[in-house]
Amino acid sequence: MPPASTGASTLTVAASTQSSPVTDTTDRLAPGRPGYRRMSFALFAAGVATFALLYSTQALLPAVSASFGATAGQASWTVSAATGALALCVLPMSALSERFGRRQMMTASLVIAVTVGLFVPFAPSLGWLIALRAVQGAALAGLPASAMAYLAEEVRPKALVAAIGLFVAGNSIGGMSGRILTGWIAQLWGWRAALGAVGLLAVACAVVFHFMIPRARNFTPGTLNPKALARTVGSHLANPLLRRLYAIGALFMTVFGAVYTVIGYRLVEAPFNLPQGIVGSIFLVYLVGTVSSAAAGRLVARLGRRGALYLAVSTTAAGLLLSLGDRLAAVLLGLVLITAGFFAGHAVASSSVSRTATTGRAQASALYQSAYYLGSSAGGTLGAVAFHAGGWAGTVALGLLAVLGVVSITLYGTRAARAERLRPAAVAPVQN
Repeated sequence: MPPASTGASTLTVAASTQSSPVTDTTDRLAPGRPGYRRMSFALFAAGVATFALLYSTQALLPAVSASFGATAGQASWTVSAATGALALCVLPMSALSERFGRRQMMTASLVIAVTVGLFVPFAPSLGWLIALRAVQGAALAGLPASAMAYLAEEVRPKALVAAIGLFVAGNSIGGMSGRILTGWIAQLWGWRAALGAVGLLAVACAVVFHFMIPRARNFTPGTLNPKALARTVGSHLANPLLRRLYAIGALFMTVFGAVYTVIGYRLVEAPFNLPQGIVGSIFLVYLVGTVSSAAAGRLVARLGRRGALYLAVSTTAAGLLLSLGDRLAAVLLGLVLITAGFFAGHAVASSSVSRTATTGRAQASALYQSAYYLGSSAGGTLGAVAFHAGGWAGTVALGLLAVLGVVSITLYGTRAARAERLRPAAVAPVQN
């Protein structure tokens, strides 16, 4: 992610790539230098723990519903509460990391989230489970809010992309493996044992992180300045293009959250009747997203940003429609298209945020994260409600409505850009 502008305030969010005024990069970490490999392993482990915990109940929702006698909409809050709390806490946590340090914030976040994770399997009721998951999500907000800034401050610029890539890889592997692990363990020993296994996995990752992460050498504590932060955030929210990008990210994630929250319910029912372990393995489809997000840059180079968004949204819509079929092959192919379209669209929108923001890029990216996870929270809950009301067709209808929102926003942006380009030509004759 590009560095934050020095014109932002002394308080920058933790995703900043240049929060501390470090100009000499000779003491920073790089491949082949002491500490770089330790740092890479540590942040990879942190990424695995973060996303394994964050989405730990998603593949288990049918079992959670059966255990507590809850509807899909009620059980979906075990996911939505975690992602929603994370979304709301990204900015506050990043402010704290600016004051107390990235390494300290990441450590505290992991310790709290892992500790709560060990209590989650023993939740006596659905209400307690949702409450514990909300606390877990709030704690986890400190990790993405601090990891990027730590990397930017401690790693040489030429090695930064590779280092961030390892952290993101940990995120995706943690999200995928956590769902697959819980699916198979739940099939054998129940959903509580599955959540316990995720908790133990997170404990192991936290131990690796604690002993491997190098101390921060380039962090300079900042002064908490809520007014400056509010001004920067307000300026981003006043930018029409950034608002559109935030909305696009939220809408894409609404589709994704709805589909993957509800798909388990559909696959365990007729005509598929799949066991829990196979349902959890469906999340291997996430690997498609790795490919499509990596290809997003080439799509933008060939089609332009809006062209790439149109292609992503068309792919997502085609997947939604295909998933309506009663053949398992059609459903799986639909999930492949939905996943490919989502990750491509998300990559285009998120990268455009940093390019659009000329100052306070860190805050701009944090706002995108907030919108993204709020979309996940809303999609999970609304998708489950739609499924309860109209079956899978109801969830697909919700997804298509969100897709239509992305198309409308992108069309509006295309027309606004065209009008902006034509305006000087229209004014020129009058000036002559």
